[in-house]
Amino acid sequence: MTILFEELAHSKSPFGDLSLRRRHELRLNTDVYEIKLGDDFLMTSLFHKSEDALADLGLQKLKSDKLNVVIGGLGLGYTAATALKNPKIHDLIVIEILPAVIKWHRADIIPMNNHIKLDKRCRFVEGDFFSLVQSKDGFDPDNANRRFHAILVDIDHSPNQWLASTNSFFYRKKGLSAITQHLLPGGVFGLWSNDAPDTTFTERLALAVGKADARAITFENPLTGTTVTQTVYIATAP
Repeated sequence: MTILFEELAHSKSPFGDLSLRRRHELRLNTDVYEIKLGDDFLMTSLFHKSEDALADLGLQKLKSDKLNVVIGGLGLGYTAATALKNPKIHDLIVIEILPAVIKWHRADIIPMNNHIKLDKRCRFVEGDFFSLVQSKDGFDPDNANRRFHAILVDIDHSPNQWLASTNSFFYRKKGLSAITQHLLPGGVFGLWSNDAPDTTFTERLALAVGKADARAITFENPLTGTTVTQTVYIATAP
């Protein structure tokens, strides 16, 4: 008999209680895995089209045959897994502030995308993305001041809705401008948002980083039958 609900793991964090859970969705006859932080849903396996699109859109126009990439936010690993499907990926660093999430991946408690921990091109780095982006040393603990072809971020719900209020500074012009010190010339910054495209934010992103646009990612919620629109912002440094 299928267990309809179980909590697979639980951890305390500075931001609240963190839980990994599995529930069997009878309407779809499938298991759904979710990470929650307090009452906030961080990630679900039910739909991840926009998380996949963050990697695909962020990497598609880069011309180097050896791409060095940073992803801010690990979650269930969909963005990292999609990025690693790109044969041009040479080195992928995934920054995650919650050590429990890294531990769950390494221990195979999260069943999907568990191959990413075995890919020698991929490294998990425990750290605060928003602090690291403001630092001169940057994201690679083994190589200070290193620059990357792409930096892709999926942490907060949107530029206007944050998991922690201290993250808000990043989405202002000054905070976004810090990205450029970590990008190679022509490098790409990609940002996931749970909201529909925001023209004001797109214009701010263009001023801070470089040419920018917002890609609407639309899909159907299989439970409600309604259409959902999320956004991937892409900015290219000069």
